[in-house]
Amino acid sequence: MDESLKSLREWLVGEHSLTISDDRLRAITPYVEQVVAEGVDGAFVELGCHRGAMAVWVRSILDLHDAPHREMHVYDSFEGLPAPGASDSDHVGEGELITTPDEVRAVHARWGKTCPVIHAGWFEETLPTGLPKRIAFGYLDGDFYDSIMTSLQYCVPRMAPGGLLIIDDYADVVANPKAWNGLPGVKAACDAYFGDSSPISAVVLEDSDLPFGVYQHPVGPERLKVPSGTPS
Repeated sequence: MDESLKSLREWLVGEHSLTISDDRLRAITPYVEQVVAEGVDGAFVELGCHRGAMAVWVRSILDLHDAPHREMHVYDSFEGLPAPGASDSDHVGEGELITTPDEVRAVHARWGKTCPVIHAGWFEETLPTGLPKRIAFGYLDGDFYDSIMTSLQYCVPRMAPGGLLIIDDYADVVANPKAWNGLPGVKAACDAYFGDSSPISAVVLEDSDLPFGVYQHPVGPERLKVPSGTPS
């Protein structure tokens, strides 16, 4: 691993352990690299960015692979989590994980990285008009059923052919019996959105309970479930 990435990884795992783990960084890296290597068109987005730890990691991978031109957008309420719904657990509650846009800026400044475009507000407020027209890569970290459903409704129709969505906390305990299933609303929302033949695949790391899912948008022209009023 590049020395600069190694130093960043060690700092993130130590300073942002509430939302970042070595497993998460290890899991997401090859998918970021895949999108760059395949020249998938579009921006990179993160929905539920908290303090910007994952965003600065992705930005660093892009810079390492000579893709500093890649546009990045992050989205967060900056008011903490919303209230969990009927499909969610009580693992985390309303108002937890509160942070500020300045913390996102500070993380990027510390490592000399270009800060992403920051969109503050609830997903249902920011996503309809604030998403880029084309998405190459998305990291969905909404924790709850409603947040993930809203994320899918607005992101999937904008995905570039071959683009990837990573869904954090997607626990497919059939494919990966070790997966931590503390936020069941995430997979429930994905199953409801895509239906029985869900194209999301569980990411399985050896000796890890990481709950991660990956969706790759079809190369063909099909588009899925565009919400009413979504700009084309």
